[in-house]
Amino acid sequence: MQRLYDFLRRHPTGVDTFWAVFVFGISLVSEAGHGDTRGTLSPALIVPISLLLCLVIALRRRMPEKMLLLTIGLGVAQLALNVATMVADFAMLVIVYTVAVMGARWASRIGLAVGLSAATAAEIRWPVEHSSTLGHVAVVVFQTVPFALAWVLGDSIRTRRAYFAQLEERNARLEKEREAQAKVAVAAERARIARELHDVVAHNVSVMVVQADGAAYVLDTAPDQAKKALETISTTGRQALAEMRRLLGVLRTGEHKEVGEYVPQPDVEQIDELIEQCRTSGLPVDFKVEGTPRPLPSGVELTAYRIVQEALTNTRKHGGPNAGASVRLVYFDDGLGLLVEDDGKGAPHELYEEGGADGQGHGLIGMRERVGMVGGTLDAGPRPGGGFRISALLPLKSAH
Repeated sequence: MQRLYDFLRRHPTGVDTFWAVFVFGISLVSEAGHGDTRGTLSPALIVPISLLLCLVIALRRRMPEKMLLLTIGLGVAQLALNVATMVADFAMLVIVYTVAVMGARWASRIGLAVGLSAATAAEIRWPVEHSSTLGHVAVVVFQTVPFALAWVLGDSIRTRRAYFAQLEERNARLEKEREAQAKVAVAAERARIARELHDVVAHNVSVMVVQADGAAYVLDTAPDQAKKALETISTTGRQALAEMRRLLGVLRTGEHKEVGEYVPQPDVEQIDELIEQCRTSGLPVDFKVEGTPRPLPSGVELTAYRIVQEALTNTRKHGGPNAGASVRLVYFDDGLGLLVEDDGKGAPHELYEEGGADGQGHGLIGMRERVGMVGGTLDAGPRPGGGFRISALLPLKSAH
């Protein structure tokens, strides 16, 4: 049935043509059954007029305005040539409905006027015999009501379609705007992350320069210190190269910092300070570290810090006055795990997407960008019992 319905919707003219043939057949059978012309000037006119009226039904959706004008012309011809009303005149009712639905406004108004006057003209031309004045009025009213109802129904459908079309257009526009805003947010966050990673690399290079100068200074007098400095340079250099590889994968935009402004970025050790600030501001936070802490690549540490920062900020913004949070930092052999949960009242997922930890980030959009840049995974969403949950796994292999 669904396939048949879809087929009929794809071929509206075919459906109208079928009904036109059906009405034409009934019209011929009906006229043949009367056995007389019912006052018609020429019986030969019945067939062509019926055929043209059925043509109106067949082409009503392809050219509604032209079919309305053809119907008016045929109606005038019937009155002038004394061709009495017949079954094919049903086309007049159909075209009045059609122009009300999809025709131009002028055609809709003309269709209403013609529909309201058709019954009166027919009753004057072919009055009901042996009927009183009240009877004639009743006949006119009875025959006019279907035309009025057809026009009202068609105009209502036109209004409804226009309303839904406006809603669809508005939804499409809002969806495009939202996609554009998301792209802008991603671009801005990627630029921000790039700047931070650039600072990390610049800091590592600065450390290498300082160690190299120190090694050159003590190379002759303290070879052990020089060796230790060279080892530090080697380790820092490898880390800087790893960060640089990620940095090259980010399209950096916006203003560039001056060399003197490069500073070390936050790391995992500063999460304690961040949580203490949250506690001071009135947000209870339970913080635990599992596993054996060890040095991590700067990019991974920066990502972990920013995720915790974003998550706790979202809790303060959306969790409500009595919300509490917990932070778990887990050291695995091949990665770093983060779990941040709160028991607040929560907020729509879109707000977490749009939020920012410091007014510059973009909530979950920024988190996903950061985690994706170190090759990690992020899972975020409402908790079953209320609140919000953010879980991230940051692998260490991708950092080398």
